[in-house]
Amino acid sequence: MTSTTEEVGVRPHPQRWAVLGVLCLSVMVVVLDNTVLNVAIPSISTGLGAGTADIQWMINAYSLALAGLLLTTGALSDRFGRKKALLAGLVLFGAGSAAAAYATSSEALIAARGFMGVGAAVLMPGTLAVLMQLFDDRERPKAIGIWAAVTSLGFAAGPVIGGALIKHFWWGSVFLINVPVAVLAVAAVATLVPESKDPAVRRPDVVGSILSIIGMVSLVYAVIEVPEHGFGSAEFGVPVALGLVAMTGFALWERHTAEPMLDLGFFRNRRFTGAVASGVLAAFGMAGSLFLLTQHLQGVLGYSPLEAGVRVAPMAVALLITSNTLGQLVVRLGTGRAMLLGMTIVAAGVALLSIGTTYPPTLAGLVLIGVGVGVSQPVAVNALMGSIPPERAGIASGLSGTLTELGSSFGIAVLGALLSARFVASLPDGVPGRSLSEALHSGADVTAVRDAFSDGMSASLMIGAVAVFLGGVVASVLLRRDA
Repeated sequence: MTSTTEEVGVRPHPQRWAVLGVLCLSVMVVVLDNTVLNVAIPSISTGLGAGTADIQWMINAYSLALAGLLLTTGALSDRFGRKKALLAGLVLFGAGSAAAAYATSSEALIAARGFMGVGAAVLMPGTLAVLMQLFDDRERPKAIGIWAAVTSLGFAAGPVIGGALIKHFWWGSVFLINVPVAVLAVAAVATLVPESKDPAVRRPDVVGSILSIIGMVSLVYAVIEVPEHGFGSAEFGVPVALGLVAMTGFALWERHTAEPMLDLGFFRNRRFTGAVASGVLAAFGMAGSLFLLTQHLQGVLGYSPLEAGVRVAPMAVALLITSNTLGQLVVRLGTGRAMLLGMTIVAAGVALLSIGTTYPPTLAGLVLIGVGVGVSQPVAVNALMGSIPPERAGIASGLSGTLTELGSSFGIAVLGALLSARFVASLPDGVPGRSLSEALHSGADVTAVRDAFSDGMSASLMIGAVAVFLGGVVASVLLRRDA
């Protein structure tokens, strides 16, 4: 039975909290996969004989598919139904995970990761869109807070789960674990989630979809090439130029076509623009910083994948406690002030990570990051989704996810490039290797190599901290209570 916005608004769905649990489960499997892979990289490299370029593409194939398709899949979920999108995305993601688990070559794993990215792109916009349909203005902030907390918990819990699986099973288990979860989620979605979609019948915007895919894939691909070729290379410049031309064409097309895929009028809303902009800056700083941290914990501090995962877990604990205890404080502060407070705390946590040559300051930094995200993320998501018509929630969620993915990719590339340059410059003369792993296995003094990496990481993380703080400043200006 199809539920329109108006029908859901008249009588709240009796199983809406159970449905929220299903939505959280659905997005959890996708979020977990991103961070689970980080701790599995050394085992995958050994098991498949994968080189540095292969490992990069195992990560990047997923990002390319996700960033390139989120806008289009968000619009399609609004048009054809969010429940259908959830089911299709879970099936695709589960099938891709099974293929990845039993991949026998780097090429096969890269292809499977790309397929998983397609599934994630189909799945993710529908989760927030369904939530918007089921909860009224009174209950929606609480529901979004739970969704945001579970999403962040999945991000932080990934290293723990991945480390435990790698310790007891083979590397493919980090992908295979997704399959039973996806099957369970498919059954729950089919049983509990009502169908909803935009009541307006809109023609598919084929031109807009093609331009957005070309633009976003080109931009993310350009960023991916930075660590290998640098910002001044043709490998970066050509796809960036293509991406900018395609996205400019997309914006012009959307402004003049009768039935645009994306209503650019969303950006005239200060709350929408503030939430998106601050989210991009936060993603830039946090994604890049946590990516470097996982290497630091294993390569410099010498922890196993499981030990590294356990040591990241305090961030998740702090996040859960904060999101469940400081709700009233956030309400009293107002949206703009709460975002500034939360993201300033996150920035302070990232800055502490930059001096984490031992674990205690790293622990303090992770706790601060968890507290800051617990304050800011529910506020940002509520501001974003509350600023657009509920019937267009899919495309709005897709746009936010697209720009956040781009911010994350830029964060990993830029902070990674800064780290690499500083690391190589700080290595003793004659030590080969452009990566920590290569330098550690070169026979050089281990302490000198680790000190060089720590030096490079500190400089990069300070840039990440500044980006997160700027996101809080942007939010404080645009997400005012009277916006």
